[in-house]
Amino acid sequence: MHISEGILPGWLLVSGWGLTAVGTYLGLRKLENREIPLAALLAATFFIASLIHVPLGPTSVHLVLNGLAGILLGWTVFPVILVGLFLQAILFQFGGITVLGVNTFNMAFPALIAYYLCKGLVKKKDAKNLVIAGVLSAFVAIMGAGILVAVELLFVGEAFKKTAEFVMLAHLPVAIIESIINIFILFFLQKSASEILEGIK
Repeated sequence: MHISEGILPGWLLVSGWGLTAVGTYLGLRKLENREIPLAALLAATFFIASLIHVPLGPTSVHLVLNGLAGILLGWTVFPVILVGLFLQAILFQFGGITVLGVNTFNMAFPALIAYYLCKGLVKKKDAKNLVIAGVLSAFVAIMGAGILVAVELLFVGEAFKKTAEFVMLAHLPVAIIESIINIFILFFLQKSASEILEGIK
């Protein structure tokens, strides 16, 4: 899901940085001291999960877990994903610095939508709603990110039309896998660390 350097036009890069800057500012403002350990844990989880990726032309497909991070962190998902992507760009040359803003927005914004759609379901804490939240958050966050990547590639030109279409299809199995992971983790948290779910704002 990382878009590589040298693909997108300048106006998209600037727009991505602007939107990510706003999201990161709001995320840091809303971050409470008690949430810092959870934010750090999810940043590390995001970093590790997305290390295993399959190159796909100018982008890649990999586990993201942004839906789960979105549910648990809300707006703080922006700085968390920004840190994870920055470290990947510096250490492993995934994506790049100029596209860091776009890549962060692509993964964080759909995660934020998942947060608003699913936080009420999670707070009900019954099995049915946790399953719905797990599936909905995964599909909204992953497919939402896939749509953003595909649209951005279409802005580049017809040369990337097939790649944009394939990006959408390639993220469908990722969404299914992450649905299962999200459900498992939400049930685990309900049983072993319910204060985390209760702390969702």
